[in-house]
Amino acid sequence: KTRVLTHRTAYLIEEKGVNPYNIMAITFTNKAAGEMRERIDQLVGYGSESIWVSTFHSTCVRILRRHIDRIGFDTNFTIYDSDDQKTLMKDICKRLNVDTKIYKERSLLAAISKAKDELVDPQEFSLRAAASGDFAKRKQAEIYREYQDALRRNNALDFDDLIVKTVELFQNCGDVLENYQERFRYIMVDEYQDTNTAQFKFISLLASKYENLCVVGDDDQSIYKFRGANIGNILGFEHVFPDAKVIRLEQNYRSTKNILNAANAVIANNTSRKSKTLWTENSEGERIHFRQFMNGYEEAEYVIGEISRAHRENGAKYKDCAVLYRTN
Repeated sequence: KTRVLTHRTAYLIEEKGVNPYNIMAITFTNKAAGEMRERIDQLVGYGSESIWVSTFHSTCVRILRRHIDRIGFDTNFTIYDSDDQKTLMKDICKRLNVDTKIYKERSLLAAISKAKDELVDPQEFSLRAAASGDFAKRKQAEIYREYQDALRRNNALDFDDLIVKTVELFQNCGDVLENYQERFRYIMVDEYQDTNTAQFKFISLLASKYENLCVVGDDDQSIYKFRGANIGNILGFEHVFPDAKVIRLEQNYRSTKNILNAANAVIANNTSRKSKTLWTENSEGERIHFRQFMNGYEEAEYVIGEISRAHRENGAKYKDCAVLYRTN
């Protein structure tokens, strides 16, 4: 996907005569941004340094360092990391006499982060909590409000605030928004299926004037809902931008036919997805072996048995075996 955006950038400059100064490319990780930066510099050459290539958060920091005073913060604001957040939350819980055995600090921070991903401010959160009649929600609302007040007193933002406050800035200061709309007339976003509501709002505000927006993503690879990703952003893209042109990149260069056939057969059962069928010119490859187990112990026994058999029958060395798993 990163390669697609890189070549798109080169095409805009070389074929369409677009000024590099008017291009922004956004991705999710510093590593991906670094790779994109390197490829763009190689392809574009002279003038490529004026293209903004960065993550969502880095982009927003640059904007806020210049303009956040317009919404009540000093431009020398501090960015709180997770340790700073935990310390602040601990202090708030102590001040509000919150029992942290019932309301875990980590859970409270997660609830606040989720609210910010959805652009729900403390006031809206309080209204929803009151309407729900849920005592725990009302307590979270009280803590959320105090948490934001403390951040403001400390002239600090947490990681989620970087995007939330940039959206707030754009919504409240039309001249600032227009300045960046003129600067970034061509916007490209990588891994679009992983964007949350706040990131989507940031992009849609920036792109609303010229609508030169190119996003690359795969709804079938949307696995970060637990981190706030909103798959509706990619599934409903054409509704927000009705003139959008959809290009399906269905050829796969890495996998064998058997792998793709299995993947296509499984993912076809998903109800909310854009239809697509991956194909490859690669060989059929080895057949897939599928096993189901009642628990982790059965699974472990099977894995050990397979490794032992490979060692005994084929002379495989233990150091050549690897067991991959999803999370720690």
